[in-house]
Amino acid sequence: MNQIHPSALVGDGVELGANVTVGPGAVLLGPLVVGDDCWIGPGCVIGTPPEISSLRHNRAWDGDLDHVGVEIGPRTVVRELTTIHQGSYRRTRIGADCWLLNRVYVAHDGLIGDGVTLSAGVSLGGHAQIGDKVNIGMNAVLHQRRVVGPGAMVGMGTAITRDVPPFAMAYGSPVRLRGVNSVGMTRAGVDADAIALLSDSYTRDVVPAEIPAALAAAFEWWTAAEPARPLAGAAAHA
Repeated sequence: MNQIHPSALVGDGVELGANVTVGPGAVLLGPLVVGDDCWIGPGCVIGTPPEISSLRHNRAWDGDLDHVGVEIGPRTVVRELTTIHQGSYRRTRIGADCWLLNRVYVAHDGLIGDGVTLSAGVSLGGHAQIGDKVNIGMNAVLHQRRVVGPGAMVGMGTAITRDVPPFAMAYGSPVRLRGVNSVGMTRAGVDADAIALLSDSYTRDVVPAEIPAALAAAFEWWTAAEPARPLAGAAAHA
């Protein structure tokens, strides 16, 4: 049974799964699909038009639907005051089992994988792509069309202006590779030899010429994403 606060607005074109919670003052506008067991906090605004000046700003709260939509996977938590915009040519997607903490901003056409944590105040520019099980620290900012590979960790307050390779730790100003997310790799079942190889490569600010089999899927996803502008050393895989 869904728990929708009386002060929340759930507009036309919104499809809610089972056991969805929507808090006070939240605004959900269609087209929007919310999976089972999601929790959407007070004051969230999901489904407003893309922030693209050439596109029409419709009034979805009056049933005037436009644009491509938003999709939120099951068991995802969207904390208070978070904003997620409609897609302009593809659905803006938040995966399953994600945590979007307070004041997160996801712009139009973003693709967020499964098991992702976006900490308080994170802002993602339009067309961003975030791989599975990424963790982005408080108040980090991702430039439009940038890609963060699966299993990566980004430090708080970081401005990400280059693509972050899989399982990397990246932080600083300017942002740089700072090693590997060894804890995340271990939890993902990556063997010690592959962790050591990637750690050595990232310490030297390069991506290994030969990707171990255990990491192949993550790097294939990363290299297939938007046109790459990778952090230094990753150019061989652009």
